[in-house]
Amino acid sequence: MDSEKIYQTIVKITDADPRFAPAAYEFIGEAVRRTLSVLLNDGEARHISGVELLEGIREQALEEFGPMAESVFNHWGVFNTLDIGHIVFNMVDNQLLSSSDKDTIDDFDQVFDLHDALTSPFNPPSGEDVESKAIDL
Repeated sequence: MDSEKIYQTIVKITDADPRFAPAAYEFIGEAVRRTLSVLLNDGEARHISGVELLEGIREQALEEFGPMAESVFNHWGVFNTLDIGHIVFNMVDNQLLSSSDKDTIDDFDQVFDLHDALTSPFNPPSGEDVESKAIDL
């Protein structure tokens, strides 16, 4: 599907379900393609699970947005893994992604805490004494 048709489909989706910004759909589509290429690098075709997809989306967000990842997701209306599932299934329903008969929205429900997943890599190590790093002048 060409990029113009994809964009038109995303507009159609967001008109019907305005909870999430069009950019969220574009990002999820890119993250799905990247996750597939990483997980299927051995050339063997297989289905990826919701958990694998969520992990790929998390990795892509951290790489692309760094410490701003949570803010970007929140700006798009994405606050938890179930929100990502709704985006994925909106894309499936509109033939932008495919799924198996076993896939359900529940595969995305409370898989991990999205806030922690997007912020914890940037938190200082626990127990680190910040005051001990102060420089005496």
